[in-house]
Amino acid sequence: MASFRQKVLKSLYPLIMRLTKSGNRGKVLENKQPKPAPVSFYALETKLNTGQELDFQQLKGKKVLLVNTASNCGYTNQYEELQQLSEQFADELVILGFPANDFAEQEKADDHAIQQFCQVNFGVSFPLMKKSVVVKQPAQNPVYRWLSEARQNGWNEQAPDWNFAKYLVSEEGHLTHYFGPAVSPLSSTITSRIQPSKA
Repeated sequence: MASFRQKVLKSLYPLIMRLTKSGNRGKVLENKQPKPAPVSFYALETKLNTGQELDFQQLKGKKVLLVNTASNCGYTNQYEELQQLSEQFADELVILGFPANDFAEQEKADDHAIQQFCQVNFGVSFPLMKKSVVVKQPAQNPVYRWLSEARQNGWNEQAPDWNFAKYLVSEEGHLTHYFGPAVSPLSSTITSRIQPSKA
Protein backbone atom coordinates (compact mmCIF):
# COMPACT_ATOMS: atom_id res chain seq x y z
CA MET A 1 0.00 0.00 0.00
CA ALA A 2 1.26 3.48 -0.83
CA SER A 3 1.75 5.67 2.21
CA PHE A 4 0.06 9.05 2.54
CA ARG A 5 3.41 10.67 1.73
CA GLN A 6 3.71 8.59 -1.44
CA LYS A 7 0.22 9.57 -2.56
CA VAL A 8 1.02 13.25 -2.04
CA LEU A 9 4.34 12.95 -3.92
CA LYS A 10 2.60 11.10 -6.75
CA SER A 11 -0.04 13.82 -7.11
CA LEU A 12 2.63 16.56 -7.06
CA TYR A 13 4.99 14.79 -9.48
CA PRO A 14 3.66 16.36 -12.74
CA LEU A 15 3.90 19.82 -11.17
CA ILE A 16 7.43 19.20 -9.83
CA MET A 17 8.54 18.04 -13.31
CA ARG A 18 6.99 21.10 -14.97
CA LEU A 19 8.49 23.57 -12.52
CA THR A 20 12.02 22.16 -12.59
CA LYS A 21 12.37 21.24 -16.27
CA SER A 22 13.80 24.57 -17.40
CA GLY A 23 16.35 24.88 -14.57
CA ASN A 24 19.58 23.05 -13.82
CA ARG A 25 17.66 19.86 -13.09
CA GLY A 26 16.51 19.69 -16.69
CA LYS A 27 20.09 19.81 -17.95
CA VAL A 28 21.21 17.51 -20.77
CA LEU A 29 24.92 17.02 -21.51
CA GLU A 30 26.09 15.12 -24.56
CA ASN A 31 29.46 13.72 -25.53
CA LYS A 32 29.81 14.99 -29.08
CA GLN A 33 32.93 12.95 -29.87
CA PRO A 34 32.56 9.54 -28.27
CA LYS A 35 35.90 7.78 -28.06
CA PRO A 36 37.16 5.05 -25.77
CA ALA A 37 37.25 6.20 -22.15
CA PRO A 38 40.65 6.36 -20.39
CA VAL A 39 39.27 3.79 -17.91
CA SER A 40 37.03 1.10 -19.40
CA PHE A 41 33.41 1.07 -18.22
CA TYR A 42 33.65 -2.72 -18.34
CA ALA A 43 36.46 -2.74 -15.76
CA LEU A 44 33.90 -1.59 -13.16
CA GLU A 45 31.92 -3.73 -10.77
CA THR A 46 29.50 -3.01 -7.97
CA LYS A 47 27.30 -4.85 -5.49
CA LEU A 48 23.64 -5.64 -6.07
CA ASN A 49 21.38 -5.03 -3.09
CA THR A 50 21.45 -8.80 -2.50
CA GLY A 51 25.20 -8.53 -1.82
CA GLN A 52 26.13 -10.27 -5.10
CA GLU A 53 28.80 -8.70 -7.29
CA LEU A 54 27.73 -7.25 -10.65
CA ASP A 55 30.62 -7.38 -13.11
CA PHE A 56 30.07 -4.75 -15.83
CA GLN A 57 31.59 -7.12 -18.41
CA GLN A 58 28.09 -8.69 -18.40
CA LEU A 59 26.65 -5.45 -19.79
CA LYS A 60 28.63 -5.47 -23.05
CA GLY A 61 26.51 -4.99 -26.16
CA LYS A 62 23.64 -3.16 -24.40
CA LYS A 63 23.02 0.46 -23.58
CA VAL A 64 23.10 1.11 -19.84
CA LEU A 65 21.15 3.81 -17.99
CA LEU A 66 22.49 4.46 -14.49
CA VAL A 67 20.19 6.36 -12.11
CA ASN A 68 20.70 7.47 -8.51
CA THR A 69 17.38 6.83 -6.79
CA ALA A 70 15.55 7.69 -3.56
CA SER A 71 12.25 6.52 -2.08
CA ASN A 72 10.90 9.78 -0.65
CA CYS A 73 11.70 12.33 -3.33
CA GLY A 74 9.49 14.49 -5.54
CA TYR A 75 10.94 12.54 -8.47
CA THR A 76 10.32 9.07 -6.95
CA ASN A 77 7.49 8.49 -9.44
CA GLN A 78 10.22 8.08 -12.04
CA TYR A 79 10.61 4.52 -10.75
CA GLU A 80 7.37 3.79 -12.61
CA GLU A 81 8.69 5.42 -15.79
CA LEU A 82 12.05 3.66 -15.49
CA GLN A 83 10.25 0.32 -15.17
CA GLN A 84 8.21 1.11 -18.31
CA LEU A 85 11.40 2.11 -20.12
CA SER A 86 13.14 -1.12 -19.12
CA GLU A 87 10.19 -3.13 -20.47
CA GLN A 88 9.88 -1.06 -23.65
CA PHE A 89 13.58 -1.49 -24.51
CA ALA A 90 14.19 -4.88 -22.89
CA ASP A 91 16.42 -6.00 -25.78
CA GLU A 92 18.50 -2.81 -26.03
CA LEU A 93 18.79 -1.40 -22.52
CA VAL A 94 19.82 -2.31 -18.97
CA ILE A 95 18.75 0.08 -16.19
CA LEU A 96 20.76 0.11 -12.98
CA GLY A 97 19.33 1.86 -9.91
CA PHE A 98 21.74 3.22 -7.31
CA PRO A 99 19.82 4.10 -4.13
CA ALA A 100 21.54 6.94 -2.27
CA ASN A 101 20.80 9.18 0.68
CA ASP A 102 22.88 12.15 -0.48
CA PHE A 103 20.06 14.68 -0.85
CA ALA A 104 17.82 15.72 2.05
CA GLU A 105 17.70 12.27 3.71
CA GLN A 106 15.24 10.87 1.18
CA GLU A 107 16.25 7.22 1.14
CA LYS A 108 15.25 4.36 3.42
CA ALA A 109 17.62 2.91 6.01
CA ASP A 110 18.41 -0.47 4.50
CA ASP A 111 18.60 -2.28 1.18
CA HIS A 112 15.80 -4.73 1.97
CA ALA A 113 13.35 -1.89 2.76
CA ILE A 114 14.33 -0.10 -0.46
CA GLN A 115 13.80 -3.25 -2.56
CA GLN A 116 10.40 -3.91 -0.98
CA PHE A 117 9.30 -0.31 -1.44
CA CYS A 118 10.24 -0.37 -5.14
CA GLN A 119 8.54 -3.67 -5.85
CA VAL A 120 5.34 -2.96 -3.92
CA ASN A 121 4.81 0.62 -5.12
CA PHE A 122 6.26 0.54 -8.64
CA GLY A 123 6.73 -3.10 -9.69
CA VAL A 124 10.45 -2.48 -10.20
CA SER A 125 12.22 -5.48 -11.71
CA PHE A 126 15.42 -3.82 -12.97
CA PRO A 127 18.50 -4.32 -10.76
CA LEU A 128 19.02 -2.14 -7.69
CA MET A 129 22.46 -1.77 -6.14
CA LYS A 130 23.40 -1.56 -2.48
CA LYS A 131 22.80 1.90 -1.05
CA SER A 132 25.91 4.04 -1.58
CA VAL A 133 27.22 7.59 -1.99
CA VAL A 134 26.96 9.10 -5.49
CA VAL A 135 28.19 12.67 -4.88
CA LYS A 136 31.85 13.70 -5.06
CA GLN A 137 33.49 12.85 -1.73
CA PRO A 138 35.98 10.23 -0.52
CA ALA A 139 33.26 7.59 -0.01
CA GLN A 140 31.82 8.04 -3.53
CA ASN A 141 30.79 4.79 -5.23
CA PRO A 142 33.57 3.92 -7.77
CA VAL A 143 30.92 3.65 -10.53
CA TYR A 144 29.87 7.27 -9.85
CA ARG A 145 33.51 8.32 -9.65
CA TRP A 146 33.87 6.95 -13.19
CA LEU A 147 30.68 8.73 -14.32
CA SER A 148 31.73 12.11 -12.89
CA GLU A 149 35.50 12.28 -13.55
CA ALA A 150 36.62 13.21 -17.06
CA ARG A 151 39.99 11.52 -16.52
CA GLN A 152 38.09 8.23 -16.18
CA ASN A 153 35.12 8.59 -18.56
CA GLY A 154 36.79 10.89 -21.11
CA TRP A 155 34.70 14.08 -20.87
CA ASN A 156 32.11 14.48 -18.10
CA GLU A 157 32.59 16.08 -14.67
CA GLN A 158 28.89 16.36 -13.78
CA ALA A 159 27.98 14.43 -10.63
CA PRO A 160 24.31 14.06 -9.66
CA ASP A 161 22.95 17.33 -8.25
CA TRP A 162 19.79 15.63 -6.97
CA ASN A 163 18.04 12.25 -6.98
CA PHE A 164 17.18 10.62 -10.33
CA ALA A 165 20.03 12.06 -12.40
CA LYS A 166 20.65 9.71 -15.33
CA TYR A 167 23.75 8.65 -17.25
CA LEU A 168 23.58 6.79 -20.56
CA VAL A 169 26.40 4.50 -21.64
CA SER A 170 26.51 3.10 -25.20
CA GLU A 171 26.81 -0.53 -26.29
CA GLU A 172 30.56 0.08 -26.62
CA GLY A 173 30.94 1.37 -23.07
CA HIS A 174 31.15 5.11 -23.92
CA LEU A 175 29.41 7.57 -21.61
CA THR A 176 27.24 9.42 -24.13
CA HIS A 177 24.78 11.54 -22.08
CA TYR A 178 23.92 13.03 -18.73
CA PHE A 179 20.22 13.83 -18.12
CA GLY A 180 19.18 15.92 -15.12
CA PRO A 181 16.55 14.72 -12.65
CA ALA A 182 13.74 16.70 -14.34
CA VAL A 183 14.21 14.86 -17.65
CA SER A 184 11.52 12.16 -17.72
CA PRO A 185 12.78 8.65 -18.51
CA LEU A 186 9.94 8.34 -21.06
CA SER A 187 10.63 11.67 -22.78
CA SER A 188 11.83 11.61 -26.39
CA THR A 189 15.02 13.29 -25.11
CA ILE A 190 15.92 9.91 -23.63
CA THR A 191 13.99 7.38 -25.74
CA SER A 192 15.39 8.78 -29.00
CA ARG A 193 18.90 7.99 -27.70
CA ILE A 194 17.95 4.38 -26.93
CA GLN A 195 16.03 3.48 -30.12
CA PRO A 196 18.08 1.06 -32.20
CA SER A 197 19.32 2.96 -35.25
CA LYS A 198 17.69 1.84 -38.49
CA ALA A 199 20.22 0.06 -40.66
